[in-house]
Amino acid sequence: MSSSASGWSIRQARPDDFPALGKLLVSAYAALPGMPSPEDWPPYYAMLENVAARAANPAFTLFVAADDNGNLLGSIDYIDDLTQYGVGSVATITDAAGVRLLAVDGTCQGRGVGKALARFCIEHARCTGKARIILHTTRIMQTAWAMYERLGFVRFPEIDFQVEDIDVFGFRLEFTETEGSLT
Repeated sequence: MSSSASGWSIRQARPDDFPALGKLLVSAYAALPGMPSPEDWPPYYAMLENVAARAANPAFTLFVAADDNGNLLGSIDYIDDLTQYGVGSVATITDAAGVRLLAVDGTCQGRGVGKALARFCIEHARCTGKARIILHTTRIMQTAWAMYERLGFVRFPEIDFQVEDIDVFGFRLEFTETEGSLT
């Protein structure tokens, strides 16, 4: 499965991508203003870096945007089975997929990579018969928050939670028969 844009494409992450992908995720999240640093939150950053562990879970598919030279521009985790999402309040949501850990390399931000990865997962969920897609974000991630709202996601406070004094907000996008294509 692949989708292409000017000079780059989206594909499933391969094992040889995992080390660079882990570094990309750590760098992207550590660069967010207001985000705890890797030194302040070692377990979270260890989880970000351990791409192989997430990829080993059959409910997860890790998608990457890569340029024509194979350089990784960004990534997103797509979760087909919400019992594996990692948040208890999400485990009982039916007929849905989830996305987590959207990250774009700092040198590639503003080029539409994150939006393309999100749209790719939305279309993947729709094509596999899901009725909705859910995600979480924080106020620290204002660019992502605004992008999700532009894509049609709405707040889903029933799945909000807090971790390390950070409020984490749930969002959902419901698919309907009358829905048009995402542009």
